[in-house]
Amino acid sequence: MEVSFSKEIEALRLGEGDTFHGEGILAITKGLLQSGVAYVGGYQGAPVSHLLDVMVQAKPYMDELGVHVEACSNEASAAAMLGASIHYPLRGAVTWKSIVGTNVAADALSNLSSPGVRGGVLIVVGEDYGEGASVIQERTHAYALKSSMCLLDPRPDLGVMVNMVEHGFRLSETSNMPCIMELRIRTCHVRGSFECKDNLPPAVSTRALIEEPAGFDYMRLAHPPVTFRHEKLKGEERLPAARRYIAEHQLNELIPGKHEDLGIIVQGGLYNALIRSLQQLGLADAFGATDIPLLVLNVTYPLVPEEVADFCAGKRAVLVVEEGQPEYIEQEIATLLRRRDIQTALHGCDLLPPAGELGVEALAGGLAPFVERYLPGSAQQSSNESAHGWLAGNRERRAAVAAQSGTPLPNRPPSFCIGCPERPVFSALKLAQQDSGPVHIAADIGCHAFGTFEPFSMGHSILGYGMSLASRAGVSPMMQRRVLSIMGDGGFWHNGLLTGVQSALFNGDDAVLMIFKNGYTSATGTQDIISTPDDEVKAHAVDKQQSLVDKNQTIESTLKGLGVQWLRTVHTYDVSKMRSTLNDAFTSSFNGLKVIIAEGECQLERQRRIKPWIASLLKKGERVVRVKYGVDEDVCNGDHACIRLSGCPTLTIKDNPDPLKVDPVAVVIDGCVGCGLCGANAHAATLCPSFYRAEVVQNPKWHERLLHSLRGAVVRVLQPA
Repeated sequence: MEVSFSKEIEALRLGEGDTFHGEGILAITKGLLQSGVAYVGGYQGAPVSHLLDVMVQAKPYMDELGVHVEACSNEASAAAMLGASIHYPLRGAVTWKSIVGTNVAADALSNLSSPGVRGGVLIVVGEDYGEGASVIQERTHAYALKSSMCLLDPRPDLGVMVNMVEHGFRLSETSNMPCIMELRIRTCHVRGSFECKDNLPPAVSTRALIEEPAGFDYMRLAHPPVTFRHEKLKGEERLPAARRYIAEHQLNELIPGKHEDLGIIVQGGLYNALIRSLQQLGLADAFGATDIPLLVLNVTYPLVPEEVADFCAGKRAVLVVEEGQPEYIEQEIATLLRRRDIQTALHGCDLLPPAGELGVEALAGGLAPFVERYLPGSAQQSSNESAHGWLAGNRERRAAVAAQSGTPLPNRPPSFCIGCPERPVFSALKLAQQDSGPVHIAADIGCHAFGTFEPFSMGHSILGYGMSLASRAGVSPMMQRRVLSIMGDGGFWHNGLLTGVQSALFNGDDAVLMIFKNGYTSATGTQDIISTPDDEVKAHAVDKQQSLVDKNQTIESTLKGLGVQWLRTVHTYDVSKMRSTLNDAFTSSFNGLKVIIAEGECQLERQRRIKPWIASLLKKGERVVRVKYGVDEDVCNGDHACIRLSGCPTLTIKDNPDPLKVDPVAVVIDGCVGCGLCGANAHAATLCPSFYRAEVVQNPKWHERLLHSLRGAVVRVLQPA
């Protein structure tokens, strides 16, 4: 069973007079349908995954509206979909995680923005920036600047966000520029409500087809010499048209305040954090009323010079609240003010942190010196005392927690899920390196990136999704031992097949590639990929309590078709066999690409299938057998090598029950899914024989009950008094 979005799909059907309640990203999804979007594509990734996931599961309803939905193999293919809007009045939307997704899509975006679009284009990106991010620390803003695409950054209010979706399409059509809408994690997950409108079936759609293709127009191609004309159009027509639309429809919001000689210009997505930080200084209330006037930029590119100049004129000082570096917005504002000879003092990254997420505490720390410098006496003193008191209180609370524990709180890095099929491979790799010696490991994006954390700490580089095999090309010829590259099946289809496998085969490289074949693009939410087994195979696997992925040979067939000669498929939980296969790959006399398929279904998806099935059997009173692993505490010697080799959260320690022994013993706690890794590790590494495997039988047959009673009687007789 996959994750179900049935409630969210029903919310998409709401119409005029209804009120939508839910998360920001789902409100954006509803806004697309209210805007008459004709096609939607994208590549999954936090925090915008739900947009595409919901659309895919809502296919019957999308078919009713005539909206085409496509789950793309990567962000480049999603961006290329937008070519439909170059010639035709089709509104299109695509989505992905930024900045990594935008990097992949950059080629298509450049070639889209050069000729411009006729139908409105909206690119919804999850702006994953700050200390809580899972990607590199860069901003989408640079792409909007270099390719002349409008950049929307809506205030985190569901009504404003949906309104900006509708305006985004119109802005794109008015200016012929693609529009990017960046949504931070908090914006995607903010909850609220808005008054719905009816969904608009697109005028041209899968139900109302285009009768004839557009006539040939060389100006619509991103190809010299017309690209020179495109570049002039950006400055002479498109940007001015965008600025007029932004000003006429007041997309940026002006919020008044009593201190009219001061001002704050803020990115829309940072509005909530700014208001909260102003509250800490006593300069705003819980409803958003502020003492300092605000210019909220729901469109951060292009800026409207007259709008910014009017806001700044006559003010003693303005603070620009901009997240990240370089300070693109601050630099542009400084330029346009000086060109108009407006001498308002401008502050920004001189007071605020130049890098990292601008949370409430970081903003309050930057606002305090601004207020201290420019607010009159009593108001300034009150605000300053409030801010410093709040910040000091935060520091004291953190110090109290550290003092209470006696030591600073330890880092808690993310880890594999319980029973994850990828954990045993890293255990085997740890053992294999004891045999063959340490190897350079080119890691990759995906669940397997958790192998870079303790207790494995493996991986020398991560250079892009599916790029591990390509990233070892420079280092492997310089290494005495063979280099290992790791990628998932999601990364294989995303980019690894062409940039890695094809290139290695073409160049005759002597390399080792490990592909984790768990059946899904797991790290982004277990979405299906081309090698995911169909529903019939899933149903059969439930009945037999088997794994899915060993039934599917799409990856193996593709590799063989490309010419891979050395290919091994090993079940991930067989640690001994995986260890020997790795050693074989590292020492084989075969000179060429060696591929190991590590096959084991994503445990989350497996449990989603198995648990409802088991529950149905128990409800009917049928016999169910569950495997459970444990540690014999009388045998365990307290060495804990098993934990260092596994890292499973359900394998931990407890006090030794023997009063004569000091070292705690290992214990398998509740939550174990019975994958068997702990025992497999103990066998493969020749550890102590303290692990046992037991079968828990629910609703046993009569003869099993009888046999159990007899065994119990014999055990009681043999036990000492």
